[in-house]
Amino acid sequence: MKLDSPIPEPVVEQALYEVRRKVYPRSVTGWFAAWRWALVWLTQALYYGMPWLTWNDRQAVLFDLTARKFYIFGAVLWPQDFIYLAVLLVIAALSLFLFTAVAGRLFCGYACPQTVYSEIFMWIERKLEGDRMQRMRLDRAPPSARKIGLKALKHALWIGVALWTGFTFVGYFTPIRNLGNAVLTLTLGPWETFWFLFYGFATYGNAGWMREQVCKYLCPYARFQSSMFDRDTLIITYDGVRGERRGGRSRSADPRSIGLGDCIDCGICVQVCPTGIDIRNGLQYECIGCAACIDGCNQVMDRMGYPRGLIRYSTENAVAAGWNFRQMLSRAFRPRVLFYTSILWAIIIAAAVSLYLRVPLKVDVIRDRANLAREVDGAMIENVYRLQIMNIQETAHKFQVSASGMNGLRVEGVTVFEVPAATTKMVPITLRVERGTVTPGSHPIDFHVQAVENEQISASERSVFLIR
Repeated sequence: MKLDSPIPEPVVEQALYEVRRKVYPRSVTGWFAAWRWALVWLTQALYYGMPWLTWNDRQAVLFDLTARKFYIFGAVLWPQDFIYLAVLLVIAALSLFLFTAVAGRLFCGYACPQTVYSEIFMWIERKLEGDRMQRMRLDRAPPSARKIGLKALKHALWIGVALWTGFTFVGYFTPIRNLGNAVLTLTLGPWETFWFLFYGFATYGNAGWMREQVCKYLCPYARFQSSMFDRDTLIITYDGVRGERRGGRSRSADPRSIGLGDCIDCGICVQVCPTGIDIRNGLQYECIGCAACIDGCNQVMDRMGYPRGLIRYSTENAVAAGWNFRQMLSRAFRPRVLFYTSILWAIIIAAAVSLYLRVPLKVDVIRDRANLAREVDGAMIENVYRLQIMNIQETAHKFQVSASGMNGLRVEGVTVFEVPAATTKMVPITLRVERGTVTPGSHPIDFHVQAVENEQISASERSVFLIR
């Protein structure tokens, strides 16, 4: 063997997926934790409470897929109103872009269902098993009656919350009081059963078992969030200039005199993080923006007598240039933020005006293909139609039907029809015209439907009258 031959480098195997190391988040109190719990209460009060509200003797919020009608308080949306669902999704997407451009992952940290239910499940876990160190000791302890009992009770409560969540979810599509009776009498339908159990299982698995794995590996938002960030986006940052060099010291010691920064390397910021990352390593896609590390670090700074804000909401430009809060906020209204805001408000205003001006009546004309045109009474040409009159309002109306577009055109038979509240009614309409008054062929006509008691409720629909 030659002495100058290169020494081969050792082969290092690296897994593409790291086996999960369980994260034990430490409880934390503070301004951001209070905000997070306020939004937990708000979102869950809305989610669990809205199906039980009533409006006009019906469920206030109900997406009745069987009847193809969506009830949202006083509004009734039909399949023809699908555009409003598309607009709602566009508004949600633009809002997400706007909030992310301004202040990072606000939705993830405070209102995302994964965050909300993880907080609820961790609260149950802490109440039964204790805080971080107690839970770690319990998991390392050998099996015992106490350990099995605590674990069983915890999972029973988790399953209870998950099943109630699944029950509420189905209650938005099936009247929740009927659904409750069906559950109690074991007469739940197959689709209700599937979604009840599936949504409950998903809640239990995601919030109880997977937690940070969902944010790290399943959620696509974490992967493309960087495309919506810039150097003026508010993110959770560690002030390395102020914090380095890290190291322990006594409270009475002057950190500058011993060559240390304000960071005492206590690890609290890591211990309170629900995804188990170290924010001192810089911006990471695993950071969900919950600000637990800010509350934890501020408590340590208070105990050491140092100024707060070693970890804080700031921007990359502000940290690099040493800007104060006012200078940082002056960059908040930059072009992309103004663009998102203007487009968002334009869509919201347009949708609101459209809903306000929406006529609570829709009409469709269907020709009777069995009798396109026929001669009756010797000198009359008759066409038969079916009008689908859709009463969107939740009050019954009588509608007058008329037609125009040809000389001598008249409606034969009944011309006034009563349509119950939020109902579609198919009515036959016969139109006649004298032979010889109009040339043979296809002639455009208009049907007019108007509420008898309210002239403002009216609609017109075009069709054709055939003469052979």
